[in-house]
Amino acid sequence: MRMPRFITFACTAVLAASLAACSGATRPQAGATGGADYEVTPTSPPAQGTLDSFTWSLYAEPYTLDYALAYDYPPNTVLANVCEQLLRVTPDLKIEPGLAVKWAQPDPRTLVYTLRPGVKFHDGTTMTADDVVASLKRQMDPATGSPWGSSFKNVDSVEKTGPLEVTIRLGKPDILFHELMAASPGTVVSAASLAKEGKDYGTPKGGLNCTGPFALEKWAQGDSITLRKNPAYWDKKLVPKSRSVKFTFIEDASARSNAFLSGTADGGYMIPSTSLAQLRTSGKGSVLFGPNTAAADLAVLDFHGPLGDLKVRKALSMALDRKNIIKAAAGGVGVPAKAPAARGAWALVPEKTATLYDTLPEPAHDIEGAKKLVKEAGAVGRSITVVTSSLAPEISVVANAVQAAGRQIGLDVKLKSVAPDAYSSIFVDPKARQGLDLVITNGYDNTPDPLEFYQYLRTGDFGNYGNWSDAGFDAAFDRANSEPDPGKRAELTAKLQEIAMRELPIIPVYEAPYSVFLGKRITGAPTGIAQLYYPWAATIGAAQK
Repeated sequence: MRMPRFITFACTAVLAASLAACSGATRPQAGATGGADYEVTPTSPPAQGTLDSFTWSLYAEPYTLDYALAYDYPPNTVLANVCEQLLRVTPDLKIEPGLAVKWAQPDPRTLVYTLRPGVKFHDGTTMTADDVVASLKRQMDPATGSPWGSSFKNVDSVEKTGPLEVTIRLGKPDILFHELMAASPGTVVSAASLAKEGKDYGTPKGGLNCTGPFALEKWAQGDSITLRKNPAYWDKKLVPKSRSVKFTFIEDASARSNAFLSGTADGGYMIPSTSLAQLRTSGKGSVLFGPNTAAADLAVLDFHGPLGDLKVRKALSMALDRKNIIKAAAGGVGVPAKAPAARGAWALVPEKTATLYDTLPEPAHDIEGAKKLVKEAGAVGRSITVVTSSLAPEISVVANAVQAAGRQIGLDVKLKSVAPDAYSSIFVDPKARQGLDLVITNGYDNTPDPLEFYQYLRTGDFGNYGNWSDAGFDAAFDRANSEPDPGKRAELTAKLQEIAMRELPIIPVYEAPYSVFLGKRITGAPTGIAQLYYPWAATIGAAQK
């Protein structure tokens, strides 16, 4: 889940009708600098007709289309239309049945999923409980190397208990595991195809055999990925309005914006912030903002260096000029982050957001106080390395701001520029983090439950990039993750938020809404981060009849 988490749903919860809880805003509002008004809505205007095809721009080529290895925006943006999960997250950040038509929890350590009958894979074969068992067990197999493996740490067994029934038994209660059945961990693929494709599965050489509204037609490595409409798709409400979708890969932000302006690309998510103003006033299409569960954060990668001292981490946080960072990195569309997990991640319990997130203090900006802390820590002149990349303009903007802030308070902040693929590797390969102190992340939740974000700070978790460890935090997490009541769980999650803000293993920077560009000939796309798991391309059609 994380550019690689750059820029990470309880079925019984009742979400507020207002999406303010999901997005932090559904009404026009000013950005941090007061000059960038925006409105957050979950969808764009509905399609008025069908299309033969449309072209969608990705900021990078997917490094995989293997559901068990997909942990980033580009692969999940494609896979959301091809493969499906037991549960489904909707554009307004709710959970509904997916490939599981219903589920039950006879006791806190048992989950029973009843599968939807008659669902066909793209090759025409019928989905069974055997496919679900094989798909989930593959995530658990260390040989797979899935970044989602830790999501299954409490799973004792996954068993077929009927032709269309799968029972999962847990070693201890795990609320998040069930919620994540709406994300990559809950993906179902053909067991026969997994066996047939072997090591080629999810690569340009291999095929995908899933149940989604589109099927993989071609992956021309280095050029494009083409999907074709699945005529036998089970969900009649999401029959695709286009016969095909072509994904193109444009890493350069300016070139990507030009593709939108010229019509070479009909649309795309995660618009380069440097082009927001131009695209919004171009007349070539619309820039829309949707619900987001992400915050731009600084993740500490090395606690053995200067950042191992809490005073230095606090000083660096205090030195950041977040309002100017938002102006430069997000086009003024955003607000300073009050905690590592964004406000939008609290959508599961909107009635708690006001007291558990909104009442947090605004992040301090205090250069003199920060200088004092650096001096007290004996860290004046000590070196800190921040990784930067051309992967997205926001990365270099934030990295430069961190360097300037650090130097203001007496730290020797160095920038190390790496290629986009090397930047992505930092989030999946511990060796790629060697010699680095800080990385800019977009710590998003796959579900609107902030507890999901804080699981990545558990001792030994895959997403705990700096190997931070706090026994009190681990114990508090276990208490929260075993609490079935969403309101009570939110209060326990606030304790994790409190520890994270006190210890700062991750330094919050800013929050911005999700963004999408739609050229004048198309409409119907969901606008928010739910697009990572919702079959968003199916709803896109012609803007006019």
